[in-house]
Amino acid sequence: SFAEVVPASFNDMGICIGATYRKLVQSGVVIEKEEPEPPQMPVDYKWARKLGLIRKPSSFMSSISDERGQELIYGGMKLSEVFEKQIGLGGVLGLLWFRRKLPPYFCKFIEMVLMVTADHGPAVSGAHNTIIAARAGKDLVSSLCSGLLTIGPRFGGALDDAAKKFCWAHDTGLQPEEFVTTMRKRKQLIPGIGHKIKSLENPDKRVEIIKEFAQKEFKATPLLDYALRVQEVTTRKKTNLILNVDGCIAVCFVDLLRNCGAFTREEADMYVENGTLNGLFVLGRSIGFIGHFIDQNRLKQGLYRHPHEDIWIVPFDQQV
Repeated sequence: SFAEVVPASFNDMGICIGATYRKLVQSGVVIEKEEPEPPQMPVDYKWARKLGLIRKPSSFMSSISDERGQELIYGGMKLSEVFEKQIGLGGVLGLLWFRRKLPPYFCKFIEMVLMVTADHGPAVSGAHNTIIAARAGKDLVSSLCSGLLTIGPRFGGALDDAAKKFCWAHDTGLQPEEFVTTMRKRKQLIPGIGHKIKSLENPDKRVEIIKEFAQKEFKATPLLDYALRVQEVTTRKKTNLILNVDGCIAVCFVDLLRNCGAFTREEADMYVENGTLNGLFVLGRSIGFIGHFIDQNRLKQGLYRHPHEDIWIVPFDQQV
């Protein structure tokens, strides 16, 4: 019996196993099969990458700048060339936001928008928040973020909405009267129209500056012209229902995107849809918010507490 094979020593174990196996094969108890190919060990990742056999998939994509070479590149233009050609802040924004060199008047308009939107006094919600945070001892970034977080449909964030609404009305062929009537029936305000203080009798100088530049320098201003016709309709009801600075910047910027020759119509519409216009306001107003932070620290202003006489505490038994 094969079970009775006992090696004389441990060193003979292999010899006995081999002899027993051969006997089992000869007797037909064990049927030999072809040995399968052993699985191939995976190549060491670092070694294979060093040899160029494989590459790691990218975690994310970026197409606006490159710092890997000897010189920083913005949108395909070397930093030294940016200064040699004196394209300015507007030109740099064009390279980083739109990946292309923009016409000089386009760059100038961007810089005008940043200057016009840089600040609007300490009373507006964004500046107020920044000041409160600064006086609470928060750092610059925290105070700036406090102000920026107030930007939205009620404060500063109407540029995107104004551009979209005016584009929709103009592109669908609505007459200004029809546009105003449609928005009224929907019980919606027209973004970019109306101001608490400014009116036909007390015009907003910021709007005048932007409008005059656009009418003088742009190739065409169809959306601005349309918005001014809408203003003629809205101001018949109340003289403060004027084209405000948000609305003026929005329609002028769309006119630039569509008519400067640097963008296709599809590209222009894409930039309107993805929030580019609100980005202009955020970038510009950050200048003022930082200024308010520095100002409060320079003036050594302490923690702010709102006066009680300016707060109405609603009685708890009163329905609100």
